[in-house]
Amino acid sequence: MENIKWIILGIAVLMYALVIAFQNKKVWFTTGAALAVILLGTFLPDVIFKQAENGSIPAHLYALTHSLGQIINWNVIMIYLGSMTIAALFIYSKVPARIADGIVNSSKNTALAIIAILMMTGIISIFVENVATVLVMAPIALALCTKLNMNPTYFMIGLAVMSNLEGTATLVGDPPSMIFASYAGYNFNDFFFHNGQFSIFWIIQMGLLAGSVYFYFFFTKAGKEKIQVEKTQVISYFPFALLLIMIFGLAAISFLPFDFPYMSGLFVLALGIAGIFWYLFNQKKTKEETWTLIKELDWETIFFLLGIFVVVGAIQEIGLLDDFSVFLANICNGSKIKGFIIILLVSVAISGFVDNVPYIIAMLPVASGMATQMNLKPELFMFALLVGSCLGGNLTPFGASANVVAMGIVKKEGYPMNFLGWLKIAGPFTIITTASAAILLWFLWT
Repeated sequence: MENIKWIILGIAVLMYALVIAFQNKKVWFTTGAALAVILLGTFLPDVIFKQAENGSIPAHLYALTHSLGQIINWNVIMIYLGSMTIAALFIYSKVPARIADGIVNSSKNTALAIIAILMMTGIISIFVENVATVLVMAPIALALCTKLNMNPTYFMIGLAVMSNLEGTATLVGDPPSMIFASYAGYNFNDFFFHNGQFSIFWIIQMGLLAGSVYFYFFFTKAGKEKIQVEKTQVISYFPFALLLIMIFGLAAISFLPFDFPYMSGLFVLALGIAGIFWYLFNQKKTKEETWTLIKELDWETIFFLLGIFVVVGAIQEIGLLDDFSVFLANICNGSKIKGFIIILLVSVAISGFVDNVPYIIAMLPVASGMATQMNLKPELFMFALLVGSCLGGNLTPFGASANVVAMGIVKKEGYPMNFLGWLKIAGPFTIITTASAAILLWFLWT
């Protein structure tokens, strides 16, 4: 057993190292690692994946069927795929741009208009994937900067970090939140209130308020004059309606008296499919145009998640995560503040350089296990993990996909950004937002 633990750990470490070193090939490495784990489970039945004594599946097939049926969380996959589709149609509809135009025209001065756009970016990112949110808001920010004759770099950084911040707030905001919900058994409403307590949504809003104040003082030099922009013509409000149906539908599903594990995923996926048919027939798009919309969804993350689920599932089932949680609990020596700070700071540091999805999947059982060993509410450490890993992605220009996209946009506009330039504005933002969210988390859940 100990030898197979080291083999599985070696596969995982090699996978993570290759993913970090070759980001553009990460799906190949996670898929290869998942296949290696399944093959090991096939040739060594009941060593990695242990079937119940009364199990009816042939031992040599159990590793494959168990991985596909139980370890991969298909509910998360369906939610992500459906919400991505709705987000793509939401961008196409021009509704976000129209809302932003109204914000600019109603703001008293330029600085307030910038802050309002940044806050709107965060609000959209609560329900729409971060990269999509940046792509929606970037043209608005660039047009405003052109009118003000202002360097758009810092504005674009603001869009990226605000979208990363708020993507953590709800079940549909970002993959880490979906993964957390799957592990912790949270439904849509639990992100707002759980067991009668304020939950992760409100903790993240504390970060939003602190970040908005930070940006207000940063952008006050942009000017006090009031500007007007031409209102964008909306193509259709149907995608916006789909988005609202998704939000309220997920909330309603949370109240159903029965528990069906794929209910949320099937619901969101069905809405996404309905949106595609609307795009094809109502908008009179060709099959080629519709296929292009589907192809441009973030399929890489979908397949990346599939591989990660299998590898981390093997790590968990063989007992490595239990061993790690015991190790960290011993380091903390029973101190909950020490454990809280360690999880928070390590998560920020790692997520500034490493994709937070595999980190979240691997560390959720560890954080929960540490809390259990210390007789604490598991949310204290799991929320610290979620806050640190999601907000920590703002620390560097390559800590999150939205950051990379934002930097690509400003480079195309003729304003290339280096690492220190990013750190100048995003570093203080990360510290302020993480600290403010962590303080509220501590007082709510200790």
